[in-house]
Amino acid sequence: MSSLLSPNGFIEEEVYVRQPPGFESARFPDRVEEFPAQVLTSGFVMGSVDKTLFLLSRGGDTTIVRIYVDDIIFGGSSHALVSSFAEEMSKEFEMSLMGELRFFLGLQIKQGLEGTFVHQAKYTRDILKKFNMGDSKPMTTPMSTNTALDADEDGEARIFGYLKFTPELGLWYSSGSSLFLRGFSDADHAGCRIDRKSTSGTCQLLGTSLVSWSSRKQASVSLPTTKRVHSCC
Repeated sequence: MSSLLSPNGFIEEEVYVRQPPGFESARFPDRVEEFPAQVLTSGFVMGSVDKTLFLLSRGGDTTIVRIYVDDIIFGGSSHALVSSFAEEMSKEFEMSLMGELRFFLGLQIKQGLEGTFVHQAKYTRDILKKFNMGDSKPMTTPMSTNTALDADEDGEARIFGYLKFTPELGLWYSSGSSLFLRGFSDADHAGCRIDRKSTSGTCQLLGTSLVSWSSRKQASVSLPTTKRVHSCC
């Protein structure tokens, strides 16, 4: 019997589990790994929104741990804290330390003293190669900048040309950036020329680093109505 930690909290029911075939541990044959619970007992705090994110603050330094299926990404502002975490978890679980994060879920990560750069150059080149567009003409924008968004069935396809022009572009996260969170939003009122729906866009920055963004067209259009009111005396 094992007490498991689900993404939404602790499971109160009794759950009987065993190590999957082919992944049995000779070192701990009767143990089922409970990584989130172990991280919490080590002083980490689970994210209130993202339950796979864990944070530890100690003496002005922060260690961040992210769980994705059976992979674990961790880092922090103190090399000593990061090394201590890796050593502690290696004692409790069978872990293979892969070294500095360089590639994850199609993202390439380049870390340096001045910051971290995230891009998809390899993925972009693979896409161009897959569709025989490696020799396509580069385009500086995916569409003409003075064209309103509209359905254009006979228009020229430019997105691959834009990918050809931008394989090395990415997101830059400066190591000296502050942790001040800012958000911006905008709306293109009735900007779609087909259904007259509005499009809203938002972006959030942590210091100078873009961490979240979205662009969404509204689901419906409201039609205002008026009533004629008569008065009498």
